[in-house]
Amino acid sequence: MGRPGMTRLTAWWHGLSGAAKFRFYTRVTLQVTVAALVVVLVSTSVRSPAAIAGVVVSGLAAILALEVQPVLALSSDIVPRRRAMQVAVVLLVLVWLGFACYARLAEDEHTVDQASISGVYAAMLAIFSIASFLPRHRWPAIIGIGVATGLAYGSSPRTGLVAAAMTIGAGALIGGTMVLTIWALRVVDELERARVVEADLQVAQERLRFSRDLHDVVGRGFSAIAVKSELAAALSRSGDTDRAAAEMDEVKALAVESMGQMRQLVRGYRGIDLLAEVAGARSLLSAVGCRLVVEGDAVRVPARYHEVAAWVVREGTTNIVEHSAATSAVLVLGDAGMSLRNDRPRGTPGELSGLRGLAERLAATGASLDIDATGEAFRLDIRWEKK
Repeated sequence: MGRPGMTRLTAWWHGLSGAAKFRFYTRVTLQVTVAALVVVLVSTSVRSPAAIAGVVVSGLAAILALEVQPVLALSSDIVPRRRAMQVAVVLLVLVWLGFACYARLAEDEHTVDQASISGVYAAMLAIFSIASFLPRHRWPAIIGIGVATGLAYGSSPRTGLVAAAMTIGAGALIGGTMVLTIWALRVVDELERARVVEADLQVAQERLRFSRDLHDVVGRGFSAIAVKSELAAALSRSGDTDRAAAEMDEVKALAVESMGQMRQLVRGYRGIDLLAEVAGARSLLSAVGCRLVVEGDAVRVPARYHEVAAWVVREGTTNIVEHSAATSAVLVLGDAGMSLRNDRPRGTPGELSGLRGLAERLAATGASLDIDATGEAFRLDIRWEKK
């Protein structure tokens, strides 16, 4: 019978954030402290029914005040919280005033002592559950309650001064403890917010990475498709239908390959090979009338930089097709770096958003990217550590 309830309670607990759990734990701990003090006080110090009733009412009012303190609340239900706080304040004030009048009017010393203990306890609970949580007026409120308690319950200037000093001293200790508690709650809240912000940043970073990779993969494929489609149309108009058909077959193959690469990208498998990219770059540039000369060998590139070098070739080739009317390009591969240069560039490096993503990818591996752009040539220089 109890299992569904326990299941719901467990689900509720696991659904809370770390900060909410700590806040709930703090609130319950403070409430249990008040309840324990009520039990101790009733069992050891007060005996009369009126004193017991006053102590119990004060304890319940303090527990209610703690329950609805904004810093301890798990929700933002402002109106009920405000009303409950008003009820708690009224109850504590009535108990304090009632016992103050009782202590003044009573003639028997035992009754005066019982009333004084209950009234001072109500004052302490007011400091503990209300005054300590006031952000700007905490210390004036504690001092005010202490002075008022000394005036109300002191039978002489001396006893009044002692009562005020004891109340203020104990209130200062309670207030200091509450300041540390509130500080701890705020630190936990800040850590929770930082965790949420970090998670959001990681999501944004992953989206940026995905969009960058999608640009690299799809951009090159679309560039090749556009170039070969234009070539096929020109061949068809000139009457060379066989070559036009062959070019269209290549367009179809490129479209299928691009779709496959995009599926792999979406699934998180980003296979890219340097030798394949060099061969693909030579074929693509040849189709747009640009001769690619390769100096060096891919085997000279350190293994840890093979993937990023392949991305350089892919992005660099795409930019040659999209941002130049190049007739020649040179790719240099070495053990300390690589370069890709072409003639007849168009535009400026600031317009080449793919290169910014490429620079980030290189930086992640410890490599660097330098761009040299003039009206006659465009050059990418990549440097990495020799291994």
